[in-house]
Amino acid sequence: MGPLDATLLTIGAIVGTGIFLTGSQIASAVPHAGLIVLVWVVGGLFTLAGALTLAELGAAFPFAGGLYHYLKEAYGPLWGFLYGWLAFLVNMSGGIAAVAVGFGIYFGRMLPYFAEEHVLLSAHPFGWSFAVNGAQLAAVIAVVLLTAVNHFGLGPGAGANGLVTLIKVVAIVGFAVAGFCVMPHETPQYFAPLRDAVPTTATSTTPALLLGFVAAMIAVLWAYDGSIGLTASAGELRRPARDLPIGLGVGVLVVVVMYVAMNVMYLRAMPLGEIAASKQVGTDAVTALLGRNAGNLLTLAVVVSSFGCLASTILYSSRIYVPMARDGLFFRWAGYVHPRWRTPVGGLWMQSAWAIVLTLSGKYEQLYTFSIFASLLILLAAGSAVFVLRRRRPDLPRPYRVPGYPFVPIVFLVSVALLTIATLWDAPLESLSGLLLLVLGLPAFLFWRRKSAR
Repeated sequence: MGPLDATLLTIGAIVGTGIFLTGSQIASAVPHAGLIVLVWVVGGLFTLAGALTLAELGAAFPFAGGLYHYLKEAYGPLWGFLYGWLAFLVNMSGGIAAVAVGFGIYFGRMLPYFAEEHVLLSAHPFGWSFAVNGAQLAAVIAVVLLTAVNHFGLGPGAGANGLVTLIKVVAIVGFAVAGFCVMPHETPQYFAPLRDAVPTTATSTTPALLLGFVAAMIAVLWAYDGSIGLTASAGELRRPARDLPIGLGVGVLVVVVMYVAMNVMYLRAMPLGEIAASKQVGTDAVTALLGRNAGNLLTLAVVVSSFGCLASTILYSSRIYVPMARDGLFFRWAGYVHPRWRTPVGGLWMQSAWAIVLTLSGKYEQLYTFSIFASLLILLAAGSAVFVLRRRRPDLPRPYRVPGYPFVPIVFLVSVALLTIATLWDAPLESLSGLLLLVLGLPAFLFWRRKSAR
């Protein structure tokens, strides 16, 4: 892949359904037009800091697997394994399931057969209820189709991702520009007094604003999730030292501009109260500003966007398991690379098979919630690896160095640390349960370590 492929992969990995759905959460947390725009800009800068930080590690270790290598080199093989363990068990497979079901839900709004309400199969074996609906079927079809495309070479996989990503970029930019060309129903008060954003029950302005801003930031940062996915495919870039920083940096910047433009369009289309109450703010805003036909087109854009995000995630995440298997820390066939197509078909189909199981079981959301806290801890360790390796291995060739060191990595680590604390505060039981997933990785690591030694 070249720099354009890398940039499109980054954009495709980030932009799914978040930008079309999270507006209500953010408007509820900070009911102020200026703060809503600000939180998207600040979240984008935090994301950019993380992308530029991990790009240094990716350029130094330009191999398939991304964070697996950085953690292994900085802290030892156990940490690399725990990242891959979580990626397969929940993060990547569960993420594929979640995006696929999101695609299926919106696809069902265009074709009723695939609607979430259309139950295709229902059974009650041993007192356990099991049902498959139309959205789940559409999700499974999408996963199988995109896995098959990626099976037959990097070219078809990257090409499919690039085409779908270009379509959704054009769609988002088109809707944002069209929204700016229409007179708004109500002029958003970007510079209204900040006290307008404080709930009437709050006794103090500053703490209430900070709490609301942090809550909004959590939703924004998860909408930017996927920004470092390209690092897992660093081994398939023509010139990693050049293409990786370009793909990550330019890709994140493009997404920030698109996200801010779409939110300004939302604010022009609907009052803040309606945005906070909307479950599908993207469709509702476009319908209010441009008409019902435009709203239907946005629904189609969401389908394309989620399909593109799914294509990107399947492409890059399947590369994580190859180095694990070759280090003897995973199923051996997960490291199998097709001799003709040069794709990791073992890990590719294994991951998609588990994602399909999670899709049909409907348990991916619960697992994903449990994994968030543990994933943030691993992300903190990965960002800190820049400092660890600069101290421990000063002579390591670094064809790219993060600009603004050490301030840019510190900004990234502070943002992840705040998100970690907020997650623990908001969901302590789920966060501590997520640590159990890491603990379960310890006996698995010992099992594969002994098996490899034999």
